[in-house]
Amino acid sequence: MYQSIEIAPRAMSKPAAFVCLFFDDKVLRESDRALDKPVKGALAAALKRAEVSGSAGESHVVDAGRARYVLVGLGEARKLDARTMRQVGAAAVRALDRIGAATAALQLVGLSTEAMPAERAAQALAEGIGLAAFDFADFKATTKKEGKVKALKLGSNDSTLTTALRKGLALADSTNFARRLGATPPNVATTTYVAAQAQKLARGSKGRLKCRVLKGPALVREKLVGLINVGKASENPPCLIELTWSPRGARKTVLLVGKTICYDTGGLSLKINNGMKGMKYDKNGGMAVLGAMHAIAHTIRPSCRVVALLPAAENSISDEAYRPDDIITYLNGVSVEVTNTDAEGRLVLADALAWGCRKVKPDAIIDLATLTGGVVVALGSACAGLFCNNDKLRGRIECAAEGTGDRVWRLPLWEDYREMMKSKHADIWNSAPVRNAHPIQGAAFLSYFVDEKTPWAHIDIAGTSNIDSDQSPFVAGPTGFGVRLLASVLENWE
Repeated sequence: MYQSIEIAPRAMSKPAAFVCLFFDDKVLRESDRALDKPVKGALAAALKRAEVSGSAGESHVVDAGRARYVLVGLGEARKLDARTMRQVGAAAVRALDRIGAATAALQLVGLSTEAMPAERAAQALAEGIGLAAFDFADFKATTKKEGKVKALKLGSNDSTLTTALRKGLALADSTNFARRLGATPPNVATTTYVAAQAQKLARGSKGRLKCRVLKGPALVREKLVGLINVGKASENPPCLIELTWSPRGARKTVLLVGKTICYDTGGLSLKINNGMKGMKYDKNGGMAVLGAMHAIAHTIRPSCRVVALLPAAENSISDEAYRPDDIITYLNGVSVEVTNTDAEGRLVLADALAWGCRKVKPDAIIDLATLTGGVVVALGSACAGLFCNNDKLRGRIECAAEGTGDRVWRLPLWEDYREMMKSKHADIWNSAPVRNAHPIQGAAFLSYFVDEKTPWAHIDIAGTSNIDSDQSPFVAGPTGFGVRLLASVLENWE
């Protein structure tokens, strides 16, 4: 797959390939008919073949004249949406990669429909192209393949869509930034490594982002007891990573929090059988927040102030490990009885939420976490679970989810569930003794660490942060869920 993709500033005169899009009526659009004349109707003839249906994401390559033509189906015109356009973009770039095209012209004139404006379609198409080009081969033995094309340059026959194409590709790049970190194995992606990546991101932002890392004595001084306890069994020390975007004249502040458990053994409540496999993805909430900060600095540049907190720890085992029956008292005064050391993510998130409320004083908070297996049972991998105490914030997130394809579904967070979390020996316990309402238990726990009047949304991405098999435009592995969702929410904040 291509290692780099860029959008040319103008239409190409002699590209190696043309990408032509067609609906399920199998009729060439007007802009494509002009291409068909020099090749004596080869494109129209290809669409008449029995194996060509025009379904979304279906692709066919036609060799005619000096160029090659990639025909990609759009499905029904009345059903065209951003999700479909991402699948179309994925199919297009995979076909271009198969034929080894270094340059390609996207035929986009007249693409818009009543349901899908041209700019939105172009952005989603480019997102699909960028997302499908992701290939995590960092740890494979490198073998040079002579003639293999590594870079792709795309041009459009509609110059007004260049900005939309570039934006889509940039947002995919930010998502892939998060995916690459999510896929990095735990012997490399330690807490220190993740902190270094955040610092590197800040350095590369030309001063737009500021980064600081709290660790060691600073955690004790700031009373970040969740991080201290969860991380103390590991040789990789826990830390709190803070990234700040602070534009001039900002009137509002949004706090982003991402669960960053670099590896989760379950602690003394050890995971059994094959339960540890894939636990490198337990940091994907934090990686999504990092990806969102990448998009903030490089692409969307919102007018509001954004502070990102990544509580990073490794939940391991040693004679230093925290135990079931331990009681931990947080900086906001809430005491927690530990009943299960495998419910560790909420313990570090509690630190970031309570500390963030006190130090950052945000106007709204959004946290992302691979928090519960229960949300996977409830919702599968089709969407993330959304818990929100404010209708306006919920509306912002649901609107952004619809556009980005990072879908969410609201679950309740009533006082009944907060009552479930009350403990006999402390204010609350980290895991109730029953499995009832399991995904809601996690959200109910976290609610004790958010100021009551602060709009707050908790998004449980345990079912959506990674996939086991290819699902266009994503390949198996981390999806970067939440990057484009957060970017969309923040871009339109004010």
